Amino acid sequence: MIDGTVAIVGRPNVGKSTVFNRMLEERVAIVEDTPGVTRDRIYGDCEWLSKTYRLIDTGGIQIEDVPFQKEINAQVDIAIEEADVIIFLTDGRSGLTSDDEYIARLLQKSKKPVILAVNKIDDQTMINDIYEYYSLGMGDPIAVSGIHGIGIGDLLDRVTELMPEKSIEEYEGMIRFAIIGRPNVGKSSLTNAFLKQERVIVSDIEGTTRDAIDTVFEANGKNYVVIDTAGIRKRGKIYENVEKYSVLRAKAAIERSDLALVLLDGSTGIIEQDKHVAGLAHEAKKGVIIVYNKWDLVEKDDKTMSNITKEIRKQFVYLDYAPIAFVSAKDSKRIDTLLPLIDLVYENLNRRIKTNVLNEVILDAQLANPAKPHNGKKFKIYYASQVSTAPCTIVLFVNDPELLHFSYERYLENKLREAFGFEGIPINIVARKRSE
Repeated sequence: MIDGTVAIVGRPNVGKSTVFNRMLEERVAIVEDTPGVTRDRIYGDCEWLSKTYRLIDTGGIQIEDVPFQKEINAQVDIAIEEADVIIFLTDGRSGLTSDDEYIARLLQKSKKPVILAVNKIDDQTMINDIYEYYSLGMGDPIAVSGIHGIGIGDLLDRVTELMPEKSIEEYEGMIRFAIIGRPNVGKSSLTNAFLKQERVIVSDIEGTTRDAIDTVFEANGKNYVVIDTAGIRKRGKIYENVEKYSVLRAKAAIERSDLALVLLDGSTGIIEQDKHVAGLAHEAKKGVIIVYNKWDLVEKDDKTMSNITKEIRKQFVYLDYAPIAFVSAKDSKRIDTLLPLIDLVYENLNRRIKTNVLNEVILDAQLANPAKPHNGKKFKIYYASQVSTAPCTIVLFVNDPELLHFSYERYLENKLREAFGFEGIPINIVARKRSE
């Protein structure tokens, strides 16, 4: 769960990527002495004091009109808009510049909490270099050194202090599902079909929906939240200011959903980008339903649905647990097949199996097909327990976790699905050594 978003903003070559990497404790951004190396926004997740923050590393802002500067500024504007807290990074070696003053005014207009940090204060003898930054009127500057890690803890402490508290869960007791897919597959049309009214702009222009839109509706005595997300483009084409923002929004929408409807375009068929989109939901360990949209545009015979189902299973091997639905969102045809599937997947996400019943299935699976010995050692499961729901996590207490081969883990998962269904949800199987 992401507890907030932090953008690192500043002019070129002040060390934003170095501080970003230090906060992540891993090398993600490109770090060079050449100004303007980071042109795009780069994202990463940082953990501090039991909190997880999404960091955004941005390109350098400057007044001078240099190549790509308009694009960089557009990217930074979006990062500022997305951020809950902004770190304004300056350079203690080169001193205060007109670019710093310009950025300070820009950030003051944002009305967001801003932390002023002075980088490249590599030892105590340089501490006096921070004082001229008081003239920006942005509070007490924090001295940091991205290269040496000095002051990074103080910086993160300040982030934690300024981070707005997350609001109380407003959708408690409701079934939340995100509609995700590449641009122009019909996400907004499907949302409207659920709502039975035009609440979202529907257009044939790719990328019309730029933000995630939450709408509550009631059907069959149950309350649902449908989250219509922006289209996700192919990575190689992601550069313009709106597009990476759309991916970030889609990820955030998936995070706050119980399950995701992965929308495919029946008029174009499956393309590589569909797999990337579906992978976001799978990696987030959410429930998944594959929805083949624009069914009305597909030339059909009595074998078409069966053949397309086989193709989907072939292309999305990792989503073999996901049910498949065929709909025409624009005409609201076959939409009535989706809510029962959503209900089923939600129930499976929150389903808890009794320990004795679970162990009977695991024992029968072992007896029917014992694991093959590895290096003369035999893998043995003593007992199993479901430790969580959403996602379903099964812990196996074993003699040696290293002996659990992925193929046998897959076999056990299949047996669990045969016994309990678990349609539409991933199953986490974790092997732990039994304590003596």
